[in-house]
Amino acid sequence: MINPHGEPLLSLQNVSVHFEKERLFGLAGSDTVHAVDDVSLDIYENDVVALVGESGCGKTTLGKTAIGVQRPTDGRVLYRGDDIWESKGSNGLFSRRGADGARDWKEIRRSLQMIHQDPGSSLNPNYSIESTLSAPLEKWQPEMSEADRRARIYGLLEYVGMKPAQDYAGRYPHQLSGGEQQRVALIRSLLMNPDLILADEAISALDVSLRAEMMELMLELQQQFDTSYLFISHDLANARHLTQQAGGRIGIMYLGELVEIGTPEQIIHNPQHPYTKVLLWATSDLRDRSSGVSTPPVRSLTIPEPTDPPSGCRFHTRCLEAREVCTQECPALTDHDGKGRRTACFRADPNHEYWNSDPLDEGRMMNERDASGESGHAEGD
Repeated sequence: MINPHGEPLLSLQNVSVHFEKERLFGLAGSDTVHAVDDVSLDIYENDVVALVGESGCGKTTLGKTAIGVQRPTDGRVLYRGDDIWESKGSNGLFSRRGADGARDWKEIRRSLQMIHQDPGSSLNPNYSIESTLSAPLEKWQPEMSEADRRARIYGLLEYVGMKPAQDYAGRYPHQLSGGEQQRVALIRSLLMNPDLILADEAISALDVSLRAEMMELMLELQQQFDTSYLFISHDLANARHLTQQAGGRIGIMYLGELVEIGTPEQIIHNPQHPYTKVLLWATSDLRDRSSGVSTPPVRSLTIPEPTDPPSGCRFHTRCLEAREVCTQECPALTDHDGKGRRTACFRADPNHEYWNSDPLDEGRMMNERDASGESGHAEGD
């Protein structure tokens, strides 16, 4: 059972990730892409956290930063209290626990694994499935005999429904379906005995009929291996299904920021942030059709450019509820009612000056949208 009051397994503290984007047509200079800005998030033992948002919101960048693949521009990522990048070294070189007390980077790397959206591209086409799955066991459990390795691999293949295991073990990635490739990728990650797996859109490429089955399998294996999941998805319904079964949380990201996080019950049935309400409306399986609202509850479908995010609350240029104070102040991610859900919206605080601030008129909103640009983006997803 998740213990949110215990020591976090992984802690992201005020993490920001910025990229320099070269300007087009050879123009001088570059633009800074604010892929992630000042995000703090704790993940615990046997936890499941699902990050949801539009394409380009920074959820994949945040996930890669969490497992040490992407170096943060600012902030810290702690694994069991140790700074990942102090362990890895300032120049990306491996360091071992020494006078500075830094944890061995190899231990951290083994403990933080990833399942890619396209498993076919992450499996070596020249290796049989048995060879692919033997590699982590040979590396991390060199004392295990070949017969024991084969028995463990065959046992897991059988467990995930790839029968007969001996037949599947001799196949190559191109001889498997997408769902079978994803199962192999999941097994390979788990054979490392990780503490956390980043599942980056790990089921989005599967047929709808296979997605629930894959999520159930992930949760079954979680119980066996005592691992946690950081699940990245653009589909709020999938995030709800996975976190509801696991007693986890859903985090909503918008334009590089975490704007709301809470239990699936809180997020789905009592959303506080206006952007969360937009995502709910856009998810046909979760939309409240009894409300009679036939248009999305948002001023504009276009996301501002991450190279020039709006001042104040970043969602105010699209928010139907925005007021003058929203253009000037950035709301902090706060637990307003003491129930664990945190929201970055002034409307969640009944005593905030927002309620005495003037609403923004449509002309003002259009001018701000024009100033920030009307083209969409796909950077930093």
